[in-house]
Amino acid sequence: MFKVQQHWTDGPSRMEASFGPTFSTVAAGGKAEGSSSYKQHRRTPSSSSTLTYSPRDDDDMPPIGTPRRSDSAISVRSLHSESNMSLRSTFSLHEEEEDTEPQVFAEQPSVKLCCQLCCNVFKDPVITTCGHTFCRRCALTSDKCPVDTAKLTVVVNNIAVAEQIGELFIHCKYGCRATPAGTTAGGAGVVAGSGVAAPGATTAACTTITTVAGKPGAYEVDPLGCPFTIKLTSRMEHEVSCDYRPVRCPNNPSCPPLLTKHLEAHLKECEHIKCPHSKYGCTFIGNQDTYETHLEVCKFEGLKEFLQQTDDRFHEMQLTLSQKDQDIAFLRSMLGKLSEKLDQLEKNLELKFDVLDENQSKLSEDLMEFRRDASMLNDELSHINARLNMGILGSYDPQQIFKCKGTFVGHQGPVWCLCVYSTGDLLFSGSSDKTIKVWDTCTTYKCQKTLEGHDGIVLALCIQGNRLYSGSADCTIIVWDIQTLQKVNTIRAHDNPVCTLVSSHNMLFSGSLKAIKVWDIVGTELKLKKELTGLNHWVRALVASQNHLYSGSYQTIKIWDIRSLECVHVLQTSGGSVYSIAVTNHHIVCGTYENLIHVWDIDTKEQVRTLTGHVGTVYALAVISTPDQTKVFSASYDRSLRVWSMDNMICTQTLLRHQGSVTALAVSRGRLFSGAVDSTVKVGLCLGLVLLLLFPFFLLHFLFFSLFFFFSSPLLLVLLVLHDTRNMSLSTCVFLPILILYIFGYILL
Repeated sequence: MFKVQQHWTDGPSRMEASFGPTFSTVAAGGKAEGSSSYKQHRRTPSSSSTLTYSPRDDDDMPPIGTPRRSDSAISVRSLHSESNMSLRSTFSLHEEEEDTEPQVFAEQPSVKLCCQLCCNVFKDPVITTCGHTFCRRCALTSDKCPVDTAKLTVVVNNIAVAEQIGELFIHCKYGCRATPAGTTAGGAGVVAGSGVAAPGATTAACTTITTVAGKPGAYEVDPLGCPFTIKLTSRMEHEVSCDYRPVRCPNNPSCPPLLTKHLEAHLKECEHIKCPHSKYGCTFIGNQDTYETHLEVCKFEGLKEFLQQTDDRFHEMQLTLSQKDQDIAFLRSMLGKLSEKLDQLEKNLELKFDVLDENQSKLSEDLMEFRRDASMLNDELSHINARLNMGILGSYDPQQIFKCKGTFVGHQGPVWCLCVYSTGDLLFSGSSDKTIKVWDTCTTYKCQKTLEGHDGIVLALCIQGNRLYSGSADCTIIVWDIQTLQKVNTIRAHDNPVCTLVSSHNMLFSGSLKAIKVWDIVGTELKLKKELTGLNHWVRALVASQNHLYSGSYQTIKIWDIRSLECVHVLQTSGGSVYSIAVTNHHIVCGTYENLIHVWDIDTKEQVRTLTGHVGTVYALAVISTPDQTKVFSASYDRSLRVWSMDNMICTQTLLRHQGSVTALAVSRGRLFSGAVDSTVKVGLCLGLVLLLLFPFFLLHFLFFSLFFFFSSPLLLVLLVLHDTRNMSLSTCVFLPILILYIFGYILL
């Protein structure tokens, strides 16, 4: 807080510290000089009245002091801090303009009429929740009360204080002038942005310094200015009609500034008086004498009435035009409202159409689903009829050939890829939930571990040795150790998602958009060996054989030499992009976007058949081969699995096991694993192949027991003949074990 001592040496008595008496003293002083509350008071060069003020009872207020002066007014100094000055810039321009008016009080205002935040006389005083009074602006821009540190919140206007401040007398602003730079006006202080000249000094020496809206400036009483003092509430009323108000000459703005009281005399001597008909083209300019002479000879004077009528008519036309403009604006507003209503109706209509479209699309989907199911049933019936005609129906029983034995559940999103590690009977599945799950397919049939590391959908899986390689939509390939099931390396492989992976000859091949990259496998590292180009779309399918690499991109299958990595043949397809490829001993098989499966001869590279039956994209193909037959499994968007015999190129079985599109296949030891959009992995068992694999064991079993019975039968007869009481113990010891073994062998056979 500022610490300045202030004394007034004039005056018979001291201002009382209490609010009421202090204001009464000031108000009484004001009324003593005039007969009414709005009567103007003229300044006098000297004054015998004095006021004495002592801040002994005002502990809450900062000490305010002014050096003794000889002016007839009391000077008040602003105690704004830099923070308060910066806050003023946040208020409106109107408030700033009000603050720029010099405000010099004729008498010292009571300290109780000063705000404790800005140390100025209250402006728009308000009472806050703490019970104290502050300027509205100060209360809104300050956080805490300086008295009791309570939070400031405006409650109500302090009308009583506002009325008391309105009764204070101030000097007319046209009776003040700016103090020259560097002048301190005799060391007079200023408080609250309002100057109060100290009594006892001459008018010429009276100086007031004020700080307004953050802009410092100094004012002093102008001995040549307006001599009146007026109440603060009637200030505007006086200043509008003040004789000392600066005005401009109405005839010529370039005339020097005038006071209102000098305007009449100036107009009589002004040399820039224009003819009243100058707006019609008269060019006369002169003084008052020549003006009267000119009117007698002015050619427009005789037409004055006509010109006036013309002006009136023009004014009426302007009013009519203005009225028409208003009518046009009204019509435009009505048109705008009608346009808004029309837009609203259009939106409502669009919403209804959207609902109709949605219902129609749902009905169309249901109809397509019904047609798909009907088509599959018709295919099944056609296959059964074909077998009836061929006389081989007895060899076809779907429930005996292939059966679903279980379901792996655990993924939180669609399953996109599968891979089998036959050495440890492990199945790896990659999903949209960005994880790879490891399933035990031999003993517990449970998820052993969930591998996390990708930031995108896992799209491809591949095994080489003891390493698992996974490709993802995050454009990376992660290397996993199968023994520890831990991540050992991460490679930024492509600029686009890695769609497919395959390994051969200690090399890893990865497919993405218009590119196949070949990586040398060096331990846990992948060294880029070559990038195969010339592809015009996404590479979604890769298959490696002993001598060749097969890649599917758009409607093309390219065959690459596995050693030279050069393209040696190109197969053109139809029916959409290639989504899956499988290679058997005699055929190349591919599934396409438009539900077809194309078959080529692997030697001649000629297309031999197109298999139909699916009603959705063929996402995956898998092959199971035995010495006697080869079967190809196809997975489709239509949620079905089909089993194809490559001997006669017909579908031998259709399986509906999933609730969503089937996206991935894997085979191992006569078992078929299928992953689908329903987040599950189904396990199927091909019973015919299992029996075929177990046939050698049963054959040896039969031969062994047949020989055993052949040689043991004579021995049993001899034992029965030699059986008597004398060799009971011997015959029992030999006969009973052989008899038990014979019965056991018979049961096993």
